[in-house]
Amino acid sequence: MADKINSMRLLDQHKIPYEVLEYDGSQFHDAEEVAEMLGIPPHLIYKTLVVEPDGGGKPMLALLASNRHLDLKRLAAAAGEKKVRMAAHKDAEAQTGLKVGGISPLALTQKNWKVFLDQPATGLQHITLSAGQRGLQIRMPVTALIGLVKARVAEIGTDQA
Repeated sequence: MADKINSMRLLDQHKIPYEVLEYDGSQFHDAEEVAEMLGIPPHLIYKTLVVEPDGGGKPMLALLASNRHLDLKRLAAAAGEKKVRMAAHKDAEAQTGLKVGGISPLALTQKNWKVFLDQPATGLQHITLSAGQRGLQIRMPVTALIGLVKARVAEIGTDQA
């Protein structure tokens, strides 16, 4: 097992139980590919998307199941913004200091960005999300995640067509 990284230390510090899942992170894989590699249903693997308010300001994070699409209008409404847009990969990496495919709200708590969690997650006991490094996923209780990253729960996703 890999050395502990900050997200794991954070969970340990808050006495939150978690399981680390490793996969070949040498290349970028989207969340659905990660689900397939780990043999986990796509609705249990959550991706972290970096979203920017159109008028500038702090980026925010949107967490949704790998098999759902982010609805930017719904997210803007939930965030109280007129309009929001997805950050380009290079901007997301520059803003977070993490590589795309390894961006995690658990590794960014010190930034105090707003975190939005797609509503369906509240119907699950556990979800799996990036640990903050490609190749590592953390499976943890949804309620603990919400409390730890101060996630706002909102219907921000749509099922893929």
